[in-house]
Amino acid sequence: MNFDSIKKIQNMDLKDKKVLVRVDYNVPLKDGKVDNNKRIVATEKTIKHLLDNNCRVVLIAHLGRPKGKVCPEFSLAPVAAEVEKLFGVPVHFAKDCIGAEADKVVAATKNGEIALLENLRFHPEEEANDAEFAKQLAKHGEVFVQEAFGTVHRAHASTSAIADFLPACAGFLVQKEVDFLGKALENPARPFAAVIGGAKVSDKILLLNNLLDKVNVLIIGGGMAYTFLKAKGMEVGKSLLDETKIEEAKQVMAKAEAKGVKMLMPIDFRVSNEFSETAKATVVDQIPADMEAMDIGPKTEKLFTEELLKCKTIFWNGPMGVFEFPNFANGSFAIAKAMIEAGKSLATVDPFVSFAVAQASMSANQAGATTIIGGGDSVNVLKKGKFNQKEFSHVSTGGGASMEFVEGKELPGLVALAK
Repeated sequence: MNFDSIKKIQNMDLKDKKVLVRVDYNVPLKDGKVDNNKRIVATEKTIKHLLDNNCRVVLIAHLGRPKGKVCPEFSLAPVAAEVEKLFGVPVHFAKDCIGAEADKVVAATKNGEIALLENLRFHPEEEANDAEFAKQLAKHGEVFVQEAFGTVHRAHASTSAIADFLPACAGFLVQKEVDFLGKALENPARPFAAVIGGAKVSDKILLLNNLLDKVNVLIIGGGMAYTFLKAKGMEVGKSLLDETKIEEAKQVMAKAEAKGVKMLMPIDFRVSNEFSETAKATVVDQIPADMEAMDIGPKTEKLFTEELLKCKTIFWNGPMGVFEFPNFANGSFAIAKAMIEAGKSLATVDPFVSFAVAQASMSANQAGATTIIGGGDSVNVLKKGKFNQKEFSHVSTGGGASMEFVEGKELPGLVALAK
């Protein structure tokens, strides 16, 4: 699709208007409070832009999976307090997102203030992409801003149908996601490396095939690596293996060879005979028949790191091992460290630096690379290892959305904005 056809928030006339904003405030709660506010902070630039334009800001979001029913444990009420604390303006909370209760709260909200409406997914019509439900949501705004990149791969009422009833545009966070994930693939500084891990080959086949048309280097790790190694004739012991995907793994390797893409896989492993948090790691070059490989080994870390330090654009999606277990997190942490080292000249305190600025900075300092984390478990690796996300050019908030975007799929929420 043509992303240039998507209207941007900064180009809209928003002065004194009532603006409906879809945000991704699906945040963890603990003891009735927000336990991690990073997703709220990620919307800061967009919401402050609206408040600076004296807008009445109406936020809609989901939390958890209530499956179309009202579940008190998934109420957004605790989020309202966090939003008020962060933005320093009154936040009015409505106990529903449509109907008389929502109408009353939105009407009582003044310009320069915020209304947060209750969980969209308390209504089954949200996930059904129901047009009438979207029309009722649209009553709360004169303009619609999409700021929840993590939901744009879903054809839901608040991401897709809503754009039929209001002028729609992309907020700053969505713009940054499209900018990095799109332009990094269209026009990367080279060499361009992709590091792909995770458990299942079946989850990554589309991603791998799309990336092979773009990258110079493809690095494979995680549980999926053992299907590739088996396809090469290597014994993998009790390691994670998808026998049904061995032929597809061979096809991926053949495509890489045909396209001249350098493909790297693990050359040593951290193994154990038990799958548990307390399992001891043994480093081996060949996986014993009674052992399971649960992480890449130190030789592989060195191999992967040396390759990444030669690259000018690096995309990472998926851990190198069972990073949740302390003895098998080393490989994933090594990738994060290598990317930080590769991108040192691009470390920035501005979370909204554009892809173009990142690339220009890289050109000015040949030591630097544009480093992109593709969401999901890779982000959890950063949290587990207490890495500073500002040391990467871009850390996607999208999870499944970022992966589908890089796979080349059209995302309903972005298609809706381009109408």
